[in-house]
Amino acid sequence: METIVFDVGETLVRDDRHWASWADWLGVPRHTVSALVGAVTAQGRDDADALHLIKPGIDVGEAYRAREAAGRGEHLDESDLYPDVRPALAGLHELGARVIIAGNQTVKAGELLRGLDLPADLVVTSGEWGVAKPSAEFFTRIVEAADTSPERILHVGDHPMHDLFPAQRAGLRAAHLRRGPWGYLTADDPDVVAAADWRIDTLTQLTPIVAELRQPA
Repeated sequence: METIVFDVGETLVRDDRHWASWADWLGVPRHTVSALVGAVTAQGRDDADALHLIKPGIDVGEAYRAREAAGRGEHLDESDLYPDVRPALAGLHELGARVIIAGNQTVKAGELLRGLDLPADLVVTSGEWGVAKPSAEFFTRIVEAADTSPERILHVGDHPMHDLFPAQRAGLRAAHLRRGPWGYLTADDPDVVAAADWRIDTLTQLTPIVAELRQPA
């Protein structure tokens, strides 16, 4: 296994701040947004639908730009990372694996992630690529960035529809992470169990998996 690719939201980064900031901007309790995100997730809908329930007709892109202009836009720091992120990425680097971070985030989020100086060879977002998961083109871009064959790439993420299934269709190996609303909700779904090459509860579980895969045949 040459390359390990990580999703971002609820794989490396907690989404607490993201949704709390939207709640503050829309003037509703943070718990309300959290509960609605959980509700739309359980319904299999996009989590951004929670914002439309609070403010019907909202243009999320326009609201995002207004928040940025008001100085209340995206922010990301060390406290947003899950505690297993740095140990896991560092351990994979020590094994000689190439580490790529690629998720459905904005251009600014890519800049903020790179500012954290994570042990990764490449950090890129859908905003920078101009294409987002679960599209096949996003995974084609991953393969191109990894510069190796799809079967030598392991994709790690929490969301079956955005991470696990499209990675599998693209010929990548896939690990499903039991983390965040989608990860917990779908952990024992028969389709997820059948599709995942590995099912993990923490990113540090990847180190022995990859170490074994990198052993000479």
